[in-house]
Order: sequence, then structure tokens, then C-alpha cells
Amino acid sequence: MIDLHTHTNASDGTTPPSDLIEQALTAGLEAIAITDHDTFAGYDEALPIAAGAGLDLVCGLELSTKYNKRSIHLLGYFPVQPPTAEFRDWLRFNQESRRDRNRRLAQRLQSLGLDVKLEEVERLGRTLAGRPHFAQLLVQKGYVSSYQEAFDEYLDEAAKGYVDRDEAQLGDAIERVAAAGGIPTIAHPIRVTRDATTLRALLTEIKSRGLAGIEVFHSDHTPEDSAEYAILAREFGLLPTGGSDFHGDRKPSVRLGTGVNGNLNVPKAVLDRLRNQ
Repeated sequence: MIDLHTHTNASDGTTPPSDLIEQALTAGLEAIAITDHDTFAGYDEALPIAAGAGLDLVCGLELSTKYNKRSIHLLGYFPVQPPTAEFRDWLRFNQESRRDRNRRLAQRLQSLGLDVKLEEVERLGRTLAGRPHFAQLLVQKGYVSSYQEAFDEYLDEAAKGYVDRDEAQLGDAIERVAAAGGIPTIAHPIRVTRDATTLRALLTEIKSRGLAGIEVFHSDHTPEDSAEYAILAREFGLLPTGGSDFHGDRKPSVRLGTGVNGNLNVPKAVLDRLRNQ
């Protein structure tokens, strides 16, 4: 069993990279991918620890992208060779766009009467502070009672505190990942759309830009969903991937390797196909 979608506290998870490796070994996983948002920092820190412990660690990341004014997440995997230096430089540009959004988000929340300072958020999220860390701060200060309420009231795209971010276009991000030697993969397609016709149209368009994979297995997917995405993977010639989307305490119902209530079991053959593609 493997898990190709995990997050550390280098982005919006709560688990330090070293602890994630320890938890993966305890869970009996053969391999994991660290797919932090817009950074390889968690992977870089975990790599020597995983090597020393005998755990197969895959280099990955998750990118927030735009498609027709909608946010779609793209996973990038580098299971054979490391990403290029040019790609890492491009990630640093993305990180600055995130910080610019954070500045504007703090100002927006202040205009709504909330005492939220960017410096406080960055102490929680370090170099990759984002909306989850704003949510954490809102809970700590008593403005909301839960992480979910923070998003519902202030941070989701339809909420009163939301501000947009200058994200890469989906097609451009796909091409960047592929040019850097990676495998660009649509993350959790259930969150993209529940309409099969719309999803097919999207896949048809972005396959031509270099899309190579689709996340078939995910904690949000029912067995029926996974079966449908497996059919789409075969239809479009895409590599199936899968993982829990583990975030530690931020998503306590999602367990490393096994998802929600044991609904996930990603076979090692999935990773073997990525490496042999």
C-alpha cells in the first residue's frame, strides 16, 4: 500500500516531515509522495530521513491553478528524476503571488472588523502561509468556532472575506511540470466537477497541453467515483494516481494511507506505472 498525496507543515499540513516519515513506516506503507503546495521544502527535508529509514519517498507537489476563472489543483510527480532548477525558480515566483494575496486578504479581513495581521499568519504558516493559516488564526482569536466555519464565513470563494490570487493558468502549469520532467496530474477530480460531460470536455482540452495523469483514488472518492475515474484514465490514456490528501490535525478524519474510515487502498502498482511510463 502507498500514499501519493500527503502534506507536511511546510505548506498547509500540521505534521513535520520527519514525523510524516515515521507515521508512514508505522502504517506499513511501502512508499509515499510529499505533495506540499508550491514548495519542495517538506520533501527536501524528509528525503535523507526516508532514505535512512528505507522508505520510498516520491518527489511531488500540488499547484493551485486557474481554468476559466475557476481554481483547479494540479499534482506534479517526479518519481524518476528531480525537478529542474528552472522549475524551482518558477515556484518561488508562485510563492510571492501567494504572499501578495495574503497581504490583501489580511487587509480585507481587517476591513470587516477582524484583528488579523499578516505577521501573525506567517508565524503559523512560515514561508507558505495560506488560507488554512488564516482559518487557524481566526479560531485562535475566537472569531469562529472551527476551521470549517472560518472558510464558510470568510475564506471560501463565495465568502465575504475572499480575495483572489494571481494563479498560473492550468494549461501553462501542466506544460511547466512536463517540461521539468514531471508527470502533471489532475487532483481530486470530484472537486473539479461532478458532471461527467464537463469533466470529459476538460480532459480533452488539457490532454493536448500535456496532462499525463488523473487522481483515481482519493479520500473524497466513493468506490463508484474511483471506478468512473479509472475508466476515464483508460479512455484518455492517463496514468492513474491516488492518495489520502493527508494534512495531519487539519483534516483529522483523513488517515495516512487509508483515507476516511479505511476507504483508500492504493496499490504499489500505481507507482510502478508512474516510474515506467
